[in-house]
Amino acid sequence: MKKRSFAVTLAAGLIVAAQAAWAQPVQERTIRWGHLQNKDHPVSAGANKFGQVVEQKSGGKIKFREFPSSSLGSESQQQSALQGGTQEMMSASTTTLVGIVKEFGVFDFPFLLANEQEADALFDGPIGKRLLDRLPEHGLVGLAYWENGFRNVTNSKRPITRPEDLDGLKIRVMQNPVYLETFKTVGANPVPMAFGELFTALETKTVDAQENPYSIILGNKFNEVQKYLSITRHSYNAFIVLMSKNFWDKLSPAEKQIMQEAAAEARTYERQVARAAASKDLEALKAKGMLVNELSPAETARMRTLLKPVSDKFAASYDPAFMRDFYAEMDRIRKK
Repeated sequence: MKKRSFAVTLAAGLIVAAQAAWAQPVQERTIRWGHLQNKDHPVSAGANKFGQVVEQKSGGKIKFREFPSSSLGSESQQQSALQGGTQEMMSASTTTLVGIVKEFGVFDFPFLLANEQEADALFDGPIGKRLLDRLPEHGLVGLAYWENGFRNVTNSKRPITRPEDLDGLKIRVMQNPVYLETFKTVGANPVPMAFGELFTALETKTVDAQENPYSIILGNKFNEVQKYLSITRHSYNAFIVLMSKNFWDKLSPAEKQIMQEAAAEARTYERQVARAAASKDLEALKAKGMLVNELSPAETARMRTLLKPVSDKFAASYDPAFMRDFYAEMDRIRKK
């Protein structure tokens, strides 16, 4: 009887200890969140939504500070700051993570996704989670994928109506091997460059062209230094919400849950804002004088065929088991 009583007491004590651990008081903390975009970009709206949810759920103890417009440095600089524990959070293109987990490059394969629904299924599904699970070993924690959108080409030379029109164009791209190979394959001259340097480079004709979603083109006033906008939709780009693992490991279980819930709630909000803004941003760019054309279905098909070897080349260098699962998941998504 005494043994049973001791066991019951021990079990009760463990439950109380577990509950006490979970119920650790939320501490006074400040989250510094950096990104490259201006305050009128959807990612800023999403970041502030995250901050509002966190402050509300923490009873005001966890404060949020946004640092937009590359004010904390380039994406690579901010990523290093997160890994070093000197910055808490950032939202960055998934493209910037290829240097530490190369399989993130699958998201950059040209003409991979047909629409936003396919994108949501891929990023929020098992492939997206599998890649997030590889980040902690590199000092990062991935909380959610948000929308940047389909990328389109702008330039100061001519409309892009066929792949040959890209021949010889000096086009700024992110420092990413898939993007570099994509534009080399169609005859362009891709130039890796930090985003914060891009407007000046376009203005001074250091580069002729760039490629980004409408919101970034408009928000950064690239229409002032670029005449042509060609709707190519050659790649879908997502933002990833990253937290420093150093900071994450200091959080209590309750605080971690707050962060995860806020990131998920803000993900839904940011995607809604981004998608509502896309068509308005395109019309605004037209109204500001950009000459807009859309790649025809036939020329899109030609470009997709020309660029298939790029996807095949990188797929061959990635983990074979991962690629088998990736292609199986893409088949499932496309059959929905």
